[in-house]
Amino acid sequence: MGIFTKFLSKIKGASSLSNSDWEELYSELLESDIGPTLSRQLIDEARKSKSDSPEEGLHQILLAHLSTQSREIRRAESGPTTILVVGVNGTGKTTSVAKLAAYLQGQKSNVVLAAADTFRAAAVDQLRTWGDRLGIEVISGKDNGDPASVAFDSAQVALGQKADFLIIDTAGRLHNKNDLMAELGKVKRVVEKVLPINEVLLVIDATTGHNGISQARIFTESIGVTGIILTKLDGSARGGVALAIEAELGIPIKWVGTGESEGDFAPFDRESYLRGLTQM
Repeated sequence: MGIFTKFLSKIKGASSLSNSDWEELYSELLESDIGPTLSRQLIDEARKSKSDSPEEGLHQILLAHLSTQSREIRRAESGPTTILVVGVNGTGKTTSVAKLAAYLQGQKSNVVLAAADTFRAAAVDQLRTWGDRLGIEVISGKDNGDPASVAFDSAQVALGQKADFLIIDTAGRLHNKNDLMAELGKVKRVVEKVLPINEVLLVIDATTGHNGISQARIFTESIGVTGIILTKLDGSARGGVALAIEAELGIPIKWVGTGESEGDFAPFDRESYLRGLTQM
């Protein structure tokens, strides 16, 4: 059942709704991780809609709030396309790195992975395991070593091998937020001595709700996010945060993860997403 199922059922065939009806619908949107600002905008636009079809009217309203930026990978003009993957621990960041690598490998691309989350041994081991499974080279260093050093080495390897893609997994937690952002900035600067960073993808867990918007805002201000990977999007009731992020920040969601296996990962399709929000 989609987020807007009850919304549509209530406005269908209704010649008018009371203020209390609209406030009830507003409350339901808030509970769906859409956030107060966008929820109020959607209610106001729905009240003004003159569409003969509530479904079509709502579809157009929602469509207007999605990002108009390209959802394609920003590819390098020459040499490896370099992707920095960031996000807080627990969002599925390392798994998303592996899934993205598997997806690109399936398109006949040669991929190199960098295990630059050196502060978390489990993340390095996890990426190595994925690399062994997929037959993809993983560049790593010492536990608690310098992440920027691993990233620099991986850039040199990717360049030397003429790889199509370099995907860098990064730390998701340090002593405090400022430390983390400083470390990510250092990684980015060091890599750019060898290769330009083409994409900075932020991984967000759809189940974190409206907190995902705060994460997107902080990482964008600090490191310049170009796209989002939304994980755990295994039910439309958890999808409101995607709409909120695109509407409030304009950052395109480029990939979605829906499960644990490598196949549970796909490019974000806005029409499919909107159908999920409005399906009865």
